[in-house]
Amino acid sequence: MTAAPRSPGAHRQSDLVDQTVVLIGGSAGIGLETARQVGAGGGRVILVGRNPERLRQAAQELDPVGTAVFDAADTDRLRQFFEDLPGPVDHVLVTAGGPFYMPLADMDLAVARRHFSERLTTMLGVGLYSRDKVRAGGTLLFIGGTGGRRPGVGMAVLSALTAALPALTANLALELAPVRVNLLAAGFVDTPLSASLLGDQLEARREELRATLPIRRVVGPADVAALAVHIMCNDALTGGTYDIDGGQQLIAH
Repeated sequence: MTAAPRSPGAHRQSDLVDQTVVLIGGSAGIGLETARQVGAGGGRVILVGRNPERLRQAAQELDPVGTAVFDAADTDRLRQFFEDLPGPVDHVLVTAGGPFYMPLADMDLAVARRHFSERLTTMLGVGLYSRDKVRAGGTLLFIGGTGGRRPGVGMAVLSALTAALPALTANLALELAPVRVNLLAAGFVDTPLSASLLGDQLEARREELRATLPIRRVVGPADVAALAVHIMCNDALTGGTYDIDGGQQLIAH
């Protein structure tokens, strides 16, 4: 019996069978969990990370078709990485980087400039250097956030980036078409990075979110990874920003 054809909007994780996904920041957190889900769906992964030991551990688990150790903010190394890819890839997910909090009274302009520049130039660099490496209809997928949409003390750089990244995403989607470009806007995600930022306040933050988020639980890496995989598979999506914060931005502060 011949299976009934799926409608154009019907997508499954198995749509990644035999596809190759580059995960920049793929040795921990959201990137690592996405690599797991890609593998579960029959895809191949290339892992990039700046921590050699963490990358080695991830590679032992996932058996990637390739790995590379470098900081994605190093644009020369980023360019070389894409030039050295042996063939075309289907998708690129960039989770490298983190939030930046600094009140104006304590502002170190050199540090703020470096963070702002690195976030934007990394995104631009991936778009520029991957142009001949990502197949038509494939995806460039970046991580932004929802937490900077409200102004607050210490939020100046983060809020500016929160506003800038969706605009950059939309422009890249036009210039890189038919490669698709999208942005995931996450709130708090329970990752090792969050643990390192919060230290002994982590559990209190978890409890607060469980009590106040509309979904009544904390968003984890698997939630964000599942959205990333869906966007890779759904070839009608480009130029968009997709919120995944459990309703965190809906809560009055």
